[in-house]
Amino acid sequence: MATVTVDNETRPGSRAVAKYVRSSAFKVREVLDLVRGKSYSEAREILTFSERRISDAIAKCLDSAVANAEHNHELDGDELYVAACYADEGPTLKRWRPRARGRATPIRKRTCHITVVVARYSDEELAAIDARLALKGTGRRSSAAEARRRRVAASRERDAERAEDHDHDEEDLEAMDETDVVEADIEDVEEGEDEPVAESDDEDGEDEPVAESDDSETDDDDGEDEPVAETDESDDSESQTETETEADVEADEKES
Repeated sequence: MATVTVDNETRPGSRAVAKYVRSSAFKVREVLDLVRGKSYSEAREILTFSERRISDAIAKCLDSAVANAEHNHELDGDELYVAACYADEGPTLKRWRPRARGRATPIRKRTCHITVVVARYSDEELAAIDARLALKGTGRRSSAAEARRRRVAASRERDAERAEDHDHDEEDLEAMDETDVVEADIEDVEEGEDEPVAESDDEDGEDEPVAESDDSETDDDDGEDEPVAETDESDDSESQTETETEADVEADEKES
């Protein structure tokens, strides 16, 4: 098991190093001073709500150190604290900026190496912490490592649900495609069944000779009515002859 020396005392713990961080060592040390000697949960909260940009890099290094202690040395994250943390200067990237009158001013882009060492509280310190929290009416705070595990598990569950939803969406699309194909086939069949109806229209056209036969019958009827008209004319001629005879009889009577 890896050990670290704290106050001339060897304790189980672990460390993590972040190299070539693009920030000056001075800026990193200001944040490291805030978490030095704090428990892992407290240090993680401080870094989470810190407004300094470098806090994210320090938090990643702290999480890596705690993960090394848990997975490599089987330590509990609730029992760990920041035993030591420091920032060493790294190589400086030198650039130049053009200025007036043909001059150039140097630009120094600083880098640093961040080291975070976590160690386990002693049994006496853990007992004192538990007693202090018991007086406040609260238990020991859940470690940030445990919170991270819950977040990772929740994210994995969400990813699995999204994958299942995606699979269901693909199945629904396939089912919709199949229904569309079936509906198209049904429409084609219905259109094919409608074609004989169009032929029946043609058959209606073939019934036209029947209409012609009706016309011929009417014509024949008209032809048969002509003799009736002739009888009317003969009646008129008969009435004229009768009037003539009556006139002749009256004339004869006058003469007599």
